[in-house]
Amino acid sequence: MREARERPTLEAVARRAGVSRATVSRVVNGSTTVAGPIQDAVRRAVQELGYVPNLAARSLVTQRTDSMGLILPETATRVFSDDQVFPGIIQGVSQELEAADKQLVLMMAGSASSHDRVERYAMGRHVDGVMFASIHGVDPMPGTLARSGLPVVCSGRPMGQVSAGVPFVDVENEAGAERAVRYLLASGRRRVATIAGPQDMIAGVDRLAGYRTVIRATGGRSLVATGDFTRDSGAVAMRQLLDDDPALDAVFVASDLMAHGAIRTLRAAGRRVPEDVAVIGFDDIEMARYMDPALTTVRQPIQEIGRTMVRLLLRLADGESVEPAVVLPTELIRRDSA
Repeated sequence: MREARERPTLEAVARRAGVSRATVSRVVNGSTTVAGPIQDAVRRAVQELGYVPNLAARSLVTQRTDSMGLILPETATRVFSDDQVFPGIIQGVSQELEAADKQLVLMMAGSASSHDRVERYAMGRHVDGVMFASIHGVDPMPGTLARSGLPVVCSGRPMGQVSAGVPFVDVENEAGAERAVRYLLASGRRRVATIAGPQDMIAGVDRLAGYRTVIRATGGRSLVATGDFTRDSGAVAMRQLLDDDPALDAVFVASDLMAHGAIRTLRAAGRRVPEDVAVIGFDDIEMARYMDPALTTVRQPIQEIGRTMVRLLLRLADGESVEPAVVLPTELIRRDSA
């Protein structure tokens, strides 16, 4: 039986390259102060010997883990549901980190105990920075981590003042909602309701504000029910709206998944979409194209949110200053439901 080959050491690389151990360490850790020919000699020796850096030792030298955290204050059940917004953001984050040769650490903080555990993990500098998505309420963690010196970026404008100064990536939630409601009114609808998202999330707050802005400007009556961005909550909220105003002829729904639930309720109540009630969603997840009827919706660039967060975070981790806010555009996608 052959003996296992010993793992090449930093000293072995130094001997092969004809340089000091310290020089090899600087090259391996990305220093640009070593002369080009010496760097080439070290890299050749690394390749010839099959040297793999000891990441634990390397992190002691560089004070970096080459890992970035994505914190989702949600339960695993919610994140791994059929809500395609979460996979879209994770995919965008993962792709951008892979391009930067960084590792993604996914952390869920959907309970008080997991919230505390995740905060301790991040404060322990097991990652070089963190991104937050799907924040509920006035969450102190982004501000706490940022004040400790850890680079932090949020998806969505943080609520309250505890996270003031933390850069964020958002979309035109309010303007997108306004565009949807104006479209419904311009198409001849007169009794336009909304199924709002949760009011402890900035997306829910802003999309409701956009609806109300247009309804007030036209002198109409606001007709509002609230869901939690899930299909079932959309179905329940639609039932409530029909009970409140059986003559409503349009509904703007703050997420595509809730819109799917709303359309099921409308069908069960004998209402045709769009002939009797027009429906517009928000997100443009893949499922929107395959609903019956295909869903008119406000498209937000879900993967680009993730990619943009990573770009900001990498710049922060390199000591650069970044924009305090990046707001990405939305677009009304016209299909059959409105």
